[in-house]
Amino acid sequence: QVQLVESGGGLVQPGGSLRLSCAASGIIFSISAMAWYRQAPGKQRELVARITNNGRPNYVDSVKGRFAISRDNAKNTVYLQMNSLSPEDTAVYYCNTMKFGVDYWGKGALVTVSQ
Repeated sequence: QVQLVESGGGLVQPGGSLRLSCAASGIIFSISAMAWYRQAPGKQRELVARITNNGRPNYVDSVKGRFAISRDNAKNTVYLQMNSLSPEDTAVYYCNTMKFGVDYWGKGALVTVSQ
């Protein structure tokens, strides 16, 4: 079965950095597109970044130039490096992939940006 396990969330001050990791199993990782979504309190879940199986990234405008998505196919892991964090980035971050047309989600990693 597909499992996505996020790690690396936590509390960080404005302007700081965090790196999220997502370890995947139950998929052929090297041919799978991977994505990070986030859901802030009272808001809908939104796509933050996505990376194709061959490593091409794309980002929502609000994180361009600050966040970087990457993948390590040898470790079946996708990363989200987040820099210059602001309170508006506070959210639960979810790892996502799709297999045979079905979306799979991790349980999420809470990122809190606050003094």
